[in-house]
Amino acid sequence: MALQDWNGHTAIVTGGASGLGAATAARLAEDGLKVALFDLNEQAGVEHAAQIGGQFFKVDVTDPESVAAGIDGAESQLGGIRVLVNCAGIGGAAKTVSRGAPHDPGLFERTVKVNLIGSFNCASQAAARMVAADPTDDDGARGVIVNTASVAAFDGQVGQLAYAASKAGIVGMTLPMARDLADKGIRVCTVAPGLFLTPLLHELPPEVQSSLGAQVPFPSRLGAPEEYADMVRQITRNPMLNGEVIRLDGAIRMAPR
Repeated sequence: MALQDWNGHTAIVTGGASGLGAATAARLAEDGLKVALFDLNEQAGVEHAAQIGGQFFKVDVTDPESVAAGIDGAESQLGGIRVLVNCAGIGGAAKTVSRGAPHDPGLFERTVKVNLIGSFNCASQAAARMVAADPTDDDGARGVIVNTASVAAFDGQVGQLAYAASKAGIVGMTLPMARDLADKGIRVCTVAPGLFLTPLLHELPPEVQSSLGAQVPFPSRLGAPEEYADMVRQITRNPMLNGEVIRLDGAIRMAPR
């Protein structure tokens, strides 16, 4: 069976203005897909879209109406959606109790809303558009959804309560979503990255970056966003990758701190 070829079809990448999302958008564009970048960072999004020949849409993934408007715009300008990659996400550190004070419920809610509910909003709405499209091959393929979790979903560290919970929710969403969409010809996978050189880590001093990279068994360095993008590319192309969560982490298992 040949690999799935989405050349000429449309992909949406959320969080596509920077980091993992920007690298993924560039890789998909190299594969001949028409790429729509969803992000709140308009300046960076417009600039990156211009660089890769894509289109930028200012979308708040936590707002279902904003997501629907973005998908409408992407389909009207680029064509029907066949690939969705959810990279939009936020961090935030706080312990369950710190100096006698409970975890800020607003921070917890915001983290879950962006990371988990945002991924759900985009995935469910994109899937509805894919379902309405004709199959593209003899298997009946209509599309691919790739979500982004984190090794924190399994190895959440001290202070990562909200982040780990939000990413664990994405892991838990993967198999049932794949099963829900299996008879519609839509595959669903999740990538769980380890320590990658995202914009947040770029802000750290070089010695701190090196120290973090040294925690990775092999290769002992921070992951490059392009390596994440390559994994997404493999998922979109390999028709047997479905319902799976793939750790992309150089064999790291995070310590409590």
